[in-house]
Amino acid sequence: MNSSMIIEMIGYLGSVLVLVSFLMASVVKLRVINSVGGLIVAVYALLIRSYPTALMNFCLVGINLYYLARLRHPDRQYTLIEERKDSSMLRAFLEHYAADIVNCFPGIRADAEEADVICFVCHNMAPAGILLGKRREGGVMEILLDYSTPEYRDCSVGKYLYSRLPELQVDSLVFSREPGKHEAYLKKMGFERKNDAYVKQINE
Repeated sequence: MNSSMIIEMIGYLGSVLVLVSFLMASVVKLRVINSVGGLIVAVYALLIRSYPTALMNFCLVGINLYYLARLRHPDRQYTLIEERKDSSMLRAFLEHYAADIVNCFPGIRADAEEADVICFVCHNMAPAGILLGKRREGGVMEILLDYSTPEYRDCSVGKYLYSRLPELQVDSLVFSREPGKHEAYLKKMGFERKNDAYVKQINE
């Protein structure tokens, strides 16, 4: 394989990654993959001495990094809204995001019938996440569903939500179902594995 073919393969790889990034539902994944692809395309452009293309892609990478940094430290203002089991809004939300919920939590049955704590986290009064919980003794709440929509998967919804739970007389959280892809989020939010469940103390 000669150097010319290797350079072409670098260009194709970068282009494919840029295209794949636009298939991502998560804004964070979109920007990360787009940045990697853009950086590879920029290197390819330098190798073929296409300096305007290289400059444009370096600028795009910089823009992505800027917004990724903002996502890590969001300045969004959220609102917590308690909901009822028979709410048409709750039913519509769960139906609309049913496929994505199953993708995040394989095998889960997102049913509010078991829940006695139902909360929406809203941004500009639009639902950004939902919590379905079941109370246990001693201020413990079992999480049945802790879901954020793809646009808000930067942990800011969870941090806001957990900061408000003591107002609902919740002192600790337990997630006892199979976490699947949700495991990374649980660990990032401070849950610890204890026996067959993940546990987080809110009031410490």
